[in-house]
Amino acid sequence: MAANEYPTWEEFMKTSFAARHEFPLLAPETPSFLAQDIARTPADLEGADVVVIGAPYVAATDGMYAGVPMEDWISAPKRVRQQSARYPSGYIQDFDLDIFEHIRLVDYGDADIPEEVMHNQTPENILAAQAAVESKVHDALTAGAVPVVIGQNSPCGSFAIAKQCSEHTVGAVGCVSLDTHWDATPLDSLTGDPRIAGSSSWKHKMYEFLDNMHPQHLVEIGERGMLENKDIVRRYLREGARFISSWELRSGLGIEGLVGELDRAWKGTNGVYAHFDMDCIGGSGGAPGDILGELAEPIGLTEYETIR
Repeated sequence: MAANEYPTWEEFMKTSFAARHEFPLLAPETPSFLAQDIARTPADLEGADVVVIGAPYVAATDGMYAGVPMEDWISAPKRVRQQSARYPSGYIQDFDLDIFEHIRLVDYGDADIPEEVMHNQTPENILAAQAAVESKVHDALTAGAVPVVIGQNSPCGSFAIAKQCSEHTVGAVGCVSLDTHWDATPLDSLTGDPRIAGSSSWKHKMYEFLDNMHPQHLVEIGERGMLENKDIVRRYLREGARFISSWELRSGLGIEGLVGELDRAWKGTNGVYAHFDMDCIGGSGGAPGDILGELAEPIGLTEYETIR
């Protein structure tokens, strides 16, 4: 197996950790997240505290996204679930804490994203994919649970969740975002359609479309380097966003100082949308740059910084 080639299911099941366990299957080769119960219908969400949802989607038209095959991005929900199969319980020895003694987590499977959108990314198909994710997130929020959506690219991996958080919250909604890119250009680069909250424009559209979300409640973490438009970044700063680059984190603020700044997203709000893009740890952080293609930048966050 090559250095960046993902193991087959048969190979994975022979590893020293996964081979010890049995777990429910959502589909062939796809275990439920952390081997927890599977929810097939909205009624199955009753009593759940956390609902895991897959969003297998990528914004690409030529078979590649950022130098990585689109099939690899689309496989993200399956691969995260497969890796979770390594762990026999919810016990975190670092804190002597079993999370499943305190919360009930269920896996609600993948959103019913139309397969056609992967081959024909028209605005209408993208909006249909977004609606499929929104439907599952809506069910989780209606049940009183926290939705955790695993996927890649907006609108399915970010805007669809933020939109439902906004619509289910009376009052302002904050945002904590860990990323390498602001994703705040005014227009979707893939379609040029103003309705689409795309991979590079979803944050702009979040504040354009969702009236109870404002940059004054945004804590943006991890962006670095020379990729961004200065006018966009400076506008967010003028509007009150708290931007913490990995440079500021390392050169003075420190991880505990950063954690203290998260309060800005909660102050004066009745809900918070949390966004995590794994490229924030790419480059010289916890993930090798080559697995992220063109998305990696130097001074990535470490695994500890991200988890903390």
